[in-house]
Amino acid sequence: MNSAAPSIPHYALYGEDTSPDFGEYIHCETIEARSQLYEWEIAAHRHLALSQVLFLASGGADVLLDGKQSQVTGPVLIFAPPGSVHGFRFTENAVGFVLTLSREFRAALGEADPLTAHLAAPALVPLDLRAKRRLMVLGRQLLEAQRDRGSPTRALLERALAESWLRIATAPLARPETPGLSLQLARFQSLLERHYREHLPLSFYAQELGCTERTLSRLTRAAWGITPSEAIHRRIALEARRVLRFTSATCAEVAEELGFEDPSYFSRFYQRMTGRRPSAEKE
Repeated sequence: MNSAAPSIPHYALYGEDTSPDFGEYIHCETIEARSQLYEWEIAAHRHLALSQVLFLASGGADVLLDGKQSQVTGPVLIFAPPGSVHGFRFTENAVGFVLTLSREFRAALGEADPLTAHLAAPALVPLDLRAKRRLMVLGRQLLEAQRDRGSPTRALLERALAESWLRIATAPLARPETPGLSLQLARFQSLLERHYREHLPLSFYAQELGCTERTLSRLTRAAWGITPSEAIHRRIALEARRVLRFTSATCAEVAEELGFEDPSYFSRFYQRMTGRRPSAEKE
């Protein structure tokens, strides 16, 4: 993209250009701590390398998540994966926690861990009262561990608490899966995130995964109901929508950013995928 084109605001933590002290790749804070500084409104932004899980225990919020507007009331979880555009307008009685996780934390989980897939997809997840109580307790423990900077076991404790927090948080999303299927899909999703702008053939993904194109198609159809090509195209269209809606970049600049040599072809692709002309996102 032309370097002069404004981009979606991105931060380490909202409003901060420098990375916080993540200890062992984890940061926890209350919703109130940051939202009060901005009159309870967090404008649309993204984190390029960080995953966030927002736990709204009580109160309400207007949520923007990748172009979709929702109104939620706690207890609810909001998953904002790396690159997703998100923003919030909280009620002034909002209570909860925001857990921010680095790329290194996710890598340490491993591709086979179901948490890896959950942290890669935007989602709103209602919670029951039992999960709410457990997450509140663990959230307070995480804050306490984060403050104890002199402890030699701080990093280990933070990681253990964060993983416990996440496993409780993602329990409503769990479903029975074949371990091999889950691992292959997680690896495909990881490859897709790294290469979707390059318009590589399916043979590249199949070769990287050590399977045939037919096997890859069978996996994505079984799990997502779509072909691998459709998954790639949806990811490209999602990024296009993010940039078109939240920046002043022109359609031609977005096309270039996403690897399209011909802006008119990009326009036809976008209209086919979304039912809207790219220029309509600017209206």
